[in-house]
Amino acid sequence: MASDPPFSLSQISTLPQPFDDDLASYRAAGADGIGLWEIKFPERDDAETLARVRESGLAVTNCVGAVPSILPLPLLPGPETPDERVEAYRAWIRRIAPFEPDCLVLLTGPAAGRGDARSIVVQALRTLGDEAERAGVRIALEPYQRLGAEDWSIVSTLADAAELLDEAGTGPVTGLIVDTWHLWNTDYETELEAVADRIVGVHVSDYREPTRGWLDRVLPGEGVGHVPRMLAAVESAGWRGPYDVEIFSDDGTFGDAYDDSLWGVPGPELARRAEAAFRRCWASRNST
Repeated sequence: MASDPPFSLSQISTLPQPFDDDLASYRAAGADGIGLWEIKFPERDDAETLARVRESGLAVTNCVGAVPSILPLPLLPGPETPDERVEAYRAWIRRIAPFEPDCLVLLTGPAAGRGDARSIVVQALRTLGDEAERAGVRIALEPYQRLGAEDWSIVSTLADAAELLDEAGTGPVTGLIVDTWHLWNTDYETELEAVADRIVGVHVSDYREPTRGWLDRVLPGEGVGHVPRMLAAVESAGWRGPYDVEIFSDDGTFGDAYDDSLWGVPGPELARRAEAAFRRCWASRNST
């Protein structure tokens, strides 16, 4: 019987918990990897943080910078111009490279009425691709859930994201990240076959119905996103890397204090629940 794939946990899943506690609780829960978030980096020399990560034994998987998109995001603070955002992302590439991440997640940001949005994104991808190549890391473009995409992205499917990368001509230094929350209501099974060799990371969470917003994700198998079926499709496409559980669940930090917020669950407990939820979905992936 084939062994289970590597399980990773994205640090946003335990937003209130300090960085070093993430390392300890994820490892204790049986995680193999950690998706680092720049907003959670401690105020100390990055060399010490890198040493702590190495000591934990956790592999570094899908990482997210403090400025995660090329075009401004109306729901998050950050630089107001694409040029400033590209420079911030270039700095993130240089900062995270010593951690040897699997990939760096990137959103396009929304067009927001800009007629030149696509051309701005294409040029930015070329600039960031050059920086990533120099640093020896890979960028993962993430299509955003089509319901609400107008606030986040100009691409909402794997096919659209792949077409954008083709237009930029950035080659293997840029790839795609498959996110179950973003893609569950797309034709992902067909599209996965076409982009299989471009997948560089996988995010896993589930879609609540009815959803209360972009900060209302649930653990794999606890929503309507058919996560086991999606895991089977990703595996069938040839993915053998880690699966990174990424949970957004507002506890009031962004204005919506959900009574059942997963960010309100103690970090060690949430890590255990996430690992168990993923393993259940994986075990049932071929029976759906």
